[in-house]
Amino acid sequence: MSRLSDLRFRATTGFQRRVGNPVLRRLPFQTVLETTGRVSGLPRQTPVGGRRVGDSFWLVSEFGERSQYVRNIKANPAVRVRIAGRWHTGTAQLLPDDDPVARLRHLPRMNSAAVRVLGTGLLTVRVDLGP
Repeated sequence: MSRLSDLRFRATTGFQRRVGNPVLRRLPFQTVLETTGRVSGLPRQTPVGGRRVGDSFWLVSEFGERSQYVRNIKANPAVRVRIAGRWHTGTAQLLPDDDPVARLRHLPRMNSAAVRVLGTGLLTVRVDLGP
């Protein structure tokens, strides 16, 4: 990883952790992905941008396998997603063979633009939603 990519990662995740995420996850209609902490075992909520398509919810992680929620998914793929104020249980799948740039064209425009600009290791994630 280049120095510039590492700096971008540290700056972005620092801002998200301390400012963006605490504010966004409190907004009732913000989409939130809840994973189980791989070390603590506690629920971890991360605001995300994505789109429900049928019984699946699609998103693109801007930092791929460096993202804490992706690392949590690798340890335990059972997740919950809050979509339009309603929680859904599901199983997350990491899709390294999917084209994340093409996938972003089908996801919410504002979030997709931010992911493209800030991201350094894009990774598609699909959550298969339960009943």
